[in-house]
Amino acid sequence: MKNNKLFVVLVLIVLAFSSCGPVVVTSRPNHPPPPWFYPDRVEVVRYVYFPEYAIYYDLTLSNYLYLNNGVWVRVDALPARFSHINLNRSRYVRVRNYRGDNIRTYHNENNVRRSTRSTRTTTTRTNRTKTR
Repeated sequence: MKNNKLFVVLVLIVLAFSSCGPVVVTSRPNHPPPPWFYPDRVEVVRYVYFPEYAIYYDLTLSNYLYLNNGVWVRVDALPARFSHINLNRSRYVRVRNYRGDNIRTYHNENNVRRSTRSTRTTTTRTNRTKTR
């Protein structure tokens, strides 16, 4: 009889853990992540970046950051000029290696370099084409 009870409990535990969805670790458990953020594993992430729009979402403080006239602005809801964006369908990048408060530092170090690389590659390809 004890073996049957132990087996049933073990099966229930396995079923409970196998049906669990992804888990997000956050410092503010009362504020779940937005509906467009659906991680596929346990992660500790503070920022999510939307490269097409240069918008960050801070999962810790539950607000958006975007560049407005050279100044990074933090808001709880995006302004009307971003109303055409569907974040559920937009590509985003999880910022895994930065947890600081000043997003300008991270953005300047990581995203400015990307655009410079792509410009150099395009110029090189153009020069090769002209010499042939």
